[in-house]
Amino acid sequence: MVYEITKPEDIEKRSMEIITSELGGRTWPEPESSIIKRCIHTSADFDYVENLAFSEGAAAVGVAAVRKGATIVTDTKMAAAGINKNRLEGHGGRVRCFISDEDVVAEAKARGCTRATVSMERAAALDGPLIIACGNAPTALMALHGLIEAGRIRPDLVIGVPVGFVNVVESKEMIMGLDVPYIVARGRKGGSNIAAAICNAMIYHKG
Repeated sequence: MVYEITKPEDIEKRSMEIITSELGGRTWPEPESSIIKRCIHTSADFDYVENLAFSEGAAAVGVAAVRKGATIVTDTKMAAAGINKNRLEGHGGRVRCFISDEDVVAEAKARGCTRATVSMERAAALDGPLIIACGNAPTALMALHGLIEAGRIRPDLVIGVPVGFVNVVESKEMIMGLDVPYIVARGRKGGSNIAAAICNAMIYHKG
């Protein structure tokens, strides 16, 4: 078998062409369109056409935060690893993930809570524009909900796409009930790769 397309940039370009074709003419305003397509590209799952929920103007808010040098806090190292840090740093931003920090691990053990919960509390102490990207831990979204309601944190954008079965749907609904910009994958689907894909779509956006 002969493979005609081997360069990474050509593979991505062709993939996006296939996605656009299979969407059958469905379009969305930017930057929502780029986010939806990148989630499909990452997962090969067209369900994200229906699953992704955007609060009004959330995608544009996220792009603006990136360009203001936002810190993106993730709930997993996997999500952090998938974000294009060089491009983000070009805007003055950075990626933080507290999940494996020794003090976070120790505090979570002492309190009998998850490391994701403590990680969100660490995020609340950060200054400047802030994007929270959760792709794995519903407890991160639940803790974030409490912190937002208590006025301890006000993220520019919450990306709520944890995957799984326990508290996943409920945690997403909690975030969608707040007066905060959000991009949420309704239902059980999501993942660290989807969280990173959404971040990268905003980082790469040229509009």
